[in-house]
Order: sequence, then structure tokens, then C-alpha cells
Amino acid sequence: MTSFPELDATPVLVVDTDILDRNLTRMAESAAARGLALRPHVKTHKCVEIARRQLDAGARGLTVATVSEAEVFADAGADDLFVAYPLWVDAARGARLRALAGRVRLTVGIESAAGARALAAHAGTGAGVLVEIDSGHHRTGVPPERAGDVATAARDAGLDVVGIFTFPGHSYGPGVPPRVAAEESAALTAAAASLRAAGIEPSVISGGSSPTALIEVRTDATELRPGVYVFGDAQQLELGAITERDIALSALATVVSARDDVLVLDAGSKILGADRAPWATGYGRILGTPDARIVALSEHHATVRWPTESPRPGLGDRVRVVPNHACNAVNLVDELVAVSGDVVVGKWAVAARGCNT
Repeated sequence: MTSFPELDATPVLVVDTDILDRNLTRMAESAAARGLALRPHVKTHKCVEIARRQLDAGARGLTVATVSEAEVFADAGADDLFVAYPLWVDAARGARLRALAGRVRLTVGIESAAGARALAAHAGTGAGVLVEIDSGHHRTGVPPERAGDVATAARDAGLDVVGIFTFPGHSYGPGVPPRVAAEESAALTAAAASLRAAGIEPSVISGGSSPTALIEVRTDATELRPGVYVFGDAQQLELGAITERDIALSALATVVSARDDVLVLDAGSKILGADRAPWATGYGRILGTPDARIVALSEHHATVRWPTESPRPGLGDRVRVVPNHACNAVNLVDELVAVSGDVVVGKWAVAARGCNT
């Protein structure tokens, strides 16, 4: 396994640009073949260089989680941004949204009549809006049959209602992505009908998650918003949504302790993140050794149970760790090291790190 000796310190997050570009191309081609626009969620990577690669690969625009993320990518030249969040807008945030809408094609999420009125009052009517619906994740969003009510209130407030969106986040579970993709499709169809009953024709019907994005189902959706697909991570691997050859992001780590079948690495929760879904078999994976498991994680230590049938690294050796959740790992570092094969080709700033407002 390549240890990148020119990197003089670990842990560090490494992006394999060859795998990254292959992932971008596969998703773009899959979406295009199904007649879907691709609007990837950049909260996964928060990196201008990767966003440019996504747009060059055919993405129609970008999805962001916050106004400050939108500001970062607008400053970098992105001109079509969707804030996929039911924003509660006050005067200060409204002024920022108004400024953004003056220089990019801006769309934002709403899920209530009150939220729509606050948006119009404080940000004006320059941004388009999508009504968020709940397709089974039960986090935010209205029931699909109520989408028309929220859309009507937004229209009455002077806003331009362009459609609906959802996030099928309950797709993150073993064996469930195909079922969830079908549930999402049904919810989007019902919500679109609700808008039409209110006299509003949805031009954007937006959904998708990385576990479901490549699943072909009959759908009224017009666009996909996956995020993690750019890198892959241990969760996606365990769900069977990807294989190890699709993993573009890993943490280069050094073995600092070794005994019997246990290794300890210098990559703890402060670079990998601490996410572990109830169904996950560990706190991360080791590239090239699929049966190894991170069985304990502290701030600067990862304890790995190493399979006895595999050659065990020794003290000072380097391994590459696949985080459980790529989005959390990236938000913990200032830069990503870009590599191609055995060669370091650049360092990319995590430009939107900490952009939480």
C-alpha cells in the first residue's frame, strides 16, 4: 500500500483523484441516461476544486446546506445554487440571501407558510423556492399531500414556487435502499399532484441520496442531489452501495502501537469523526484489508482488530483508513491532499469548513 513518504506527518486526509473523477463520471452518466439533472450536495467535500470537477462533469448546479456555504461557492464562481434546508430567515440572514440572489440563480427550501412569509419579508422574492416534503425520513418536510398548502402560502407571499424536494435519509440501513427509493418516488409523485391541484406546475422535482442515487425506479423526479458518492465511505461500503475500488477518500495513518492482533493508529475521532450507525460493524475500514475493523476510537487513537490471516503492519508503518462518514471527516481538516497513483498532485483547501450559518 502506498505510504506517500513525501507527506512528513500523519494523520492526513487523502483524495485519490483518479477514483474521484471516475465516481463523478459514473453518477453524471447515470443521471443523464435517466433524463435527470444532477445537482450534487457539496457539504460532503466543501472544496472548490471538487465542485468545479462536478460541474465540468455535467452537474447542472450545486446543492448546499447553509447560506455561508452558498456564499463560499458563489465567490468561487458557481452561479446556480440550491440551499436544501428549511431556512428560518431573519433580517440579517435575509440580507445575505438577497445579496446572493442578486448574483447567482438561487433557490431555497421552505416547509411552512410562516417560513415562506419570513423569507419573503426579509429576503425579498428574488430566490426561487422548493417545498420540502417528508418521504419517510421523518426529519423535516411536510407530508406530500400538504405540499400544495405550503406552496400556496409561498405564492401568496410573492415567492416563485418552482417545485418540491425531499431527502430519503432513511435509505441508510442494510437492505433498505431499493424500498426507500420506491417510497421516495411515490412521495414525490403525490407532492407534485398536490402542487398541481393548487394550480402550481412543479418544474423541479428533486430528491436522491447516495445509497439510492444509482437505483433505477419509475419516478417523476427531475433531479438528483447525492453528496457522498464523490468519495464513498465505510457506511456506503457496508450498505453495498459501492465497492472498495470506489473509495476516493481515506486518512493516511501511522501504526503507533502493535500487539498480537491489535494495532493502534494515530487517526482518532478528531480526523475520522465519531459517527457509527447502529448497524455498522466498526468505526471505519482499512483499505486493502476488508476484514480489519476499528473497534474503538478516541480523540487521537484508533484501535484496530487485525485479521490473523493477513500480514500485520508494524510500528511506524502507514495504512489508509476509510472513515464511516466522509462528510464529518472532511469538516475536521483544513485541506485535502490530492494524489494520483503514487504521486501527490496538490493540496485543496476545505474552503467551506465550518460554514454552519
